[in-house]
Amino acid sequence: MLATIASAALQGIDAELVLVEVNSGESGDPRFVLVGLPDAAVKESEDRVVSALSNSGFKSPRTRTTINLAPGHIRKEGPFYDLPIALGILIATEQLVAAKFDDYLIAGELSLSGATRPVRGALAIARLAKKLGKSGVLLPPASAAEASLVEGVDAFPVASLDQAVRFLSGEVSIAAVPHACGVTVNLGPDLTVGDFSEIKGQHALRRAIEVSAAGGHNLCMIGPPGSGKSMVAKRIPTILPAPTLDESLEILSIHSAAGQTLAGNEAHVFGRRPVRSPHHTISDVGLLGGGTIPGPGEISLAHHGVLFLDELPEFKRSALEVLRQPLEDGYVTISRSAGKVTLPCSFMLVAAMNPCPCGYLGDPRHKCRCSPSQIQRYRARISGPLLDRIDLHIEAPALSINELRQEKPAESSAAIRARVQAARERQLTRFAGSRTTANARMTHAQIRVHCVIDSTLGDLLQQAMEQLSLSARAYDRILKVARTIADLAGSERIESNHLLEAIQYRSLDRNLFY
Repeated sequence: MLATIASAALQGIDAELVLVEVNSGESGDPRFVLVGLPDAAVKESEDRVVSALSNSGFKSPRTRTTINLAPGHIRKEGPFYDLPIALGILIATEQLVAAKFDDYLIAGELSLSGATRPVRGALAIARLAKKLGKSGVLLPPASAAEASLVEGVDAFPVASLDQAVRFLSGEVSIAAVPHACGVTVNLGPDLTVGDFSEIKGQHALRRAIEVSAAGGHNLCMIGPPGSGKSMVAKRIPTILPAPTLDESLEILSIHSAAGQTLAGNEAHVFGRRPVRSPHHTISDVGLLGGGTIPGPGEISLAHHGVLFLDELPEFKRSALEVLRQPLEDGYVTISRSAGKVTLPCSFMLVAAMNPCPCGYLGDPRHKCRCSPSQIQRYRARISGPLLDRIDLHIEAPALSINELRQEKPAESSAAIRARVQAARERQLTRFAGSRTTANARMTHAQIRVHCVIDSTLGDLLQQAMEQLSLSARAYDRILKVARTIADLAGSERIESNHLLEAIQYRSLDRNLFY
């Protein structure tokens, strides 16, 4: 008998329909034949399914059984198909007569006891079910809770194979997980990373961080060891505004597809902006994304959040260069033999580096031991095109003993966050009706409308561009930063002091690197 169960396969952060076709009663040796481009994890489903069937009180097929995952040109990976394969076997062997299984997309991993385990990509599966007009999804409880964020689709949590069989046969009813889309998500910042009040001195750096967070601008901190660069970067999450509900769902869909939301994994907290801090030994694929079946990398996992690259010149040159297009466009397209996917990656890049290999160039208390050629080779690890895409370059000088002994606490994260939040709200109002949510993501057309400057300021900007030999890209980025500074000041127009501050954030890339 032939049975067909609707399931799904992840392609990037989206899901595609997969039909699990099970045909039992064939002549030949009693064995399973699994076809449809399965990977090793899918092929191992046979052993899990046989044990789950036995321990749930069902019988395994005693004839040759063919399982096809259609369409055959899509590569299948992961334990998604344990539950639909088991249900297909029960229908094909007439141990289950299900009248309504066509109404659902079904996915889930099975333990040997028959209990279900969560799978990644539950949000994408629920969105696919809504697109296909299905009435709901059958998923393990933890995955069903995630899928409930999609309105218009019921997410039914099934804790075991036996419970799924009883539900589909009409013996028991299962309440769908209540939809959570109407709930306002407003988690506070993660204060376990510290507070800006703990930062001694570094007033210029604190100001640059505030501007960067207020507009979502990229930032590079340059200073000797121990000047507080990493300490400041770790506290950036405490001043970032909470993401909107749409942003939270986008963040969740990426982390779900990457398996970051599975039970017991605390890498993702719904309602907070992600902060990723990969080690400098990371590969190009780990940073950009990819694999046999292309999946999210660190830049996509930092979508609507922060990507912190400490010791920037220590990263491989090839890994840094792959950041160019994502920084510009806010998405990355990855092509592999298994297919092509486009992944969102609109993130705020925060980088930290030393001014030279030994780290003490320009430090009045330590003598630099680096030769000019060593310094040049060190700085040449960061290309001009990449620097051009970083909006703010700021020095973090070494602190004096008097500054370190200062007992009076600095301004708190809460005070800075209030100003950042107010600036972001102005931007959301300004860009209402468009996909732009922050000044750093303004299009050229939006820059012409919202970053208007008079002829006097235009002459000032032209003079700065000529003296610093800046590119046309830097021209737009200076205007974006100036718009953010004006937003922090509550000004409708860009004034001269706003523009001058934005220009001085671009001066280091020429003075320090050329």
